Amino acid sequence: MNHQLIQKYNVPGPRYTSYPTVPYWDELQFTAEDWKLSVNQAFKQSNSTEGISLYIHLPFCESLCTFCGCNKRITTNHTVESPYINALLKEWKLYVDLFGGRPIIKEIHLGGGTPTFFAPEQLKKLINGLFELADRSTEWDFSFEGHPNNTTREHLQTLYDLGFKRVSFGVQDYDPVIQKAIHRIQPFENVERVHNWAREIGYESIGHDLVFGLPKQTRLSIAETIEKTNLLKPDRIAFYSYAHVPWIKGNGQRGFDENDLPKDDEKRSLYNLGKLLLEENGYAEIGMDHFALKTDSLYTSLQNKKLHRNFMGYTSSKTQLMIGLGVSSISDSWFAFAQNVKTLEEYYALIEQNQLPIYRGHLLNNEDLIIRKHILNLMCTLQTSWESHELQFPELPTVILSLKEMEEDGLLTFTRNGLSITTEGVPFVRNICMAFDLRLTRKQPETRLFSMTV
Repeated sequence: MNHQLIQKYNVPGPRYTSYPTVPYWDELQFTAEDWKLSVNQAFKQSNSTEGISLYIHLPFCESLCTFCGCNKRITTNHTVESPYINALLKEWKLYVDLFGGRPIIKEIHLGGGTPTFFAPEQLKKLINGLFELADRSTEWDFSFEGHPNNTTREHLQTLYDLGFKRVSFGVQDYDPVIQKAIHRIQPFENVERVHNWAREIGYESIGHDLVFGLPKQTRLSIAETIEKTNLLKPDRIAFYSYAHVPWIKGNGQRGFDENDLPKDDEKRSLYNLGKLLLEENGYAEIGMDHFALKTDSLYTSLQNKKLHRNFMGYTSSKTQLMIGLGVSSISDSWFAFAQNVKTLEEYYALIEQNQLPIYRGHLLNNEDLIIRKHILNLMCTLQTSWESHELQFPELPTVILSLKEMEEDGLLTFTRNGLSITTEGVPFVRNICMAFDLRLTRKQPETRLFSMTV
């Protein structure tokens, strides 16, 4: 990759799992009552035709991984499991009462934290509790994140029997030096064991999460990690850029010397090498930082132009209404966002008072909805169009003008009423989206908010 382009475009920028991005939510104009009205509206519009999605945040981990930017609570005390499951089910009941009808659940994703911190019987209690008040869509897609060190065969079998057909395992990197630096000691044998169990049980899609840009990471460690990954042949791979944001996440990301982090060209070369090796082994690049075999639903959704992106990352389908349950979870009704409180203490207190545990959100105006569509198009299909009047906005000529330099650098090409991102431009998709981000353009952050784009 062109060294000058990396130097030029490697700036802080959002990952665009939403628009507007969370730091630009207009919290002063948001109320819990507005959120409830938006949820009720979205439920009535879409439940019977496409169902709803659930993201459930399970925050507990037994040890701290120093690369992690997730909301988590570190503990080895497993008596925390039952109270948290009970609170989740109570929060779910609050939403079902708000819907005014019986929900049809199309998607469930268990994220964390470490979902497999919870005993299989607790996870079974959770899922069965959800469906006491809901029905399952005929096109359901349930998935969860598993830690290779503590995921048991019983976890995998229990969740499979409950309808989960996808699982992703956090791998990061197999090099022992890197694992020590990020406090995630996880031998290949542990991943191989749980991966093979999942295959034997019948999971339709197994994913591995890898990370580039970790401390002490080299081209050799990337090559060895990809080589071991190819031995297991997961169906999809998330190959994430390490987001170094210690000013947001506190001491958790200060467990190593920042001089140990690969920078700029060095970091991007790790991704380029990984991408080359993955493509040589039959993986196709999906959007940003994702790869899948051509037999996987993520690839099929890309080909059918149904790929979607939300707070869970890339998904093979969408629902208008996504409810987030648990601490820090974010919900999306398409017309509004809402985020839950971030501490367990606040969460439990509000649930005990029969209140939805939200503390901030954003109501999307018409401009937001237009820009959101453009950014989704760019992130999911690497192109967008403004031929339709519904996708035009007053600042569009200024946005096009701001993209001319990227066109000259070979990152995109303009069509008569749209643009397409070139192969050379894919690593800079976040930068291209930033040109459409009117809220960011109008008010540049005064402090560091985002990770580096490249």
